[in-house]
Amino acid sequence: MRTGIALGSNRGDRLNNLQAAARELQTLAQNPVRRSKVYETTPVDCPPNSPKFLNAVVELDVGDVVSPHDLLWKLKAIETKLGRKPKHVHNEPRPIDLDLIYCGTSQAKTPDLVVPHPRAHLRRFVLQPLCDLSPDLVLPGHNKTVRELLAALPPDQSVRLHSSSW
Repeated sequence: MRTGIALGSNRGDRLNNLQAAARELQTLAQNPVRRSKVYETTPVDCPPNSPKFLNAVVELDVGDVVSPHDLLWKLKAIETKLGRKPKHVHNEPRPIDLDLIYCGTSQAKTPDLVVPHPRAHLRRFVLQPLCDLSPDLVLPGHNKTVRELLAALPPDQSVRLHSSSW
């Protein structure tokens, strides 16, 4: 089952944090993960003076035996392993943030998980890197492609290509 995961980091060595997360995600995949370009972004809905993020998306095939809930718990375990602490402030700076954007055609809405991600279609820092990988993907529950969703967003200069490759 093809799965998309958004990666973000705005504390510590941001690029290294993304690379470490991608290596951990590879352990869940049946094939090599596909990595988007890396983007530097202005924080959205974060505390004042939060540092900029590096954001990317990876796509991987997790097979058909993994449920979105199982995958969510695996993502949380990776975040903890890579130094993320329990939240004290909503959207505080963090070394790694892993968000399940989509998991095949699955749709879920529970107190701890909404798939596809409920705000992915509104966030340039998710759609831009996802468009690098799968511009013609239609997220479950939507009727526009990732490319069309991205084009429909208002112009935003706060998401720019980062010079580093990973």
